[in-house]
Amino acid sequence: MRKLLESVVGRCVGILAHTWHVEIVGDDQVEQLRRDGTPIVFAVWHGYMLAPLWHRRGQGITLLVSQHQDGGYLSRAAKYWGFSVVRGSSTRGAIGGLLGLMRTLAAGGEVALTPDGPRGPARVAKPGTLAVARRSQAAIVPVGAGASAWWRFRSWDRFAVPRPFAKVRVVYGVPLKRAGVTDSPDGGTELLGCRLDQVQRLAEC
Repeated sequence: MRKLLESVVGRCVGILAHTWHVEIVGDDQVEQLRRDGTPIVFAVWHGYMLAPLWHRRGQGITLLVSQHQDGGYLSRAAKYWGFSVVRGSSTRGAIGGLLGLMRTLAAGGEVALTPDGPRGPARVAKPGTLAVARRSQAAIVPVGAGASAWWRFRSWDRFAVPRPFAKVRVVYGVPLKRAGVTDSPDGGTELLGCRLDQVQRLAEC
């Protein structure tokens, strides 16, 4: 039954996503990090993750997904799209989840995080993303997503789903290297939040 649900959720979103007119900006920066052998942590605000997930489908990236029920739905869809999943969050299963991500990075994989997840406040970065990047010597790639028309959930993050045939733009910002956040008084969370807000504005259609 679980595999059937994964398939149904993944297929439904996939059918929708195939109608989008997608523009990708800044992907060359990601490819340069890969050529250099630099570990990558993708970071995106929780409410705007859907389009970037669709763009990165089938690449074997590992996601940290909440242990809450809503995280279960995302987990099932993500697995269908070819992502690996580690369950945990900043509030439940935090240590196990972050260790799982660091093991992935150490093995040469890539990971994706929502710095304001799983319960907000929306668009306020927490330190978990930075902790993973620092310990793994990884670069954080801020990601933004915009659409010409959205459906929005009545959730804490106002989760955004691009409507059929919408113009969708996914923007990859300048990577944050470890040296860029180590000396920040707040541990780098404010800088990360600013970078995410910046790419989100650039992604607006």
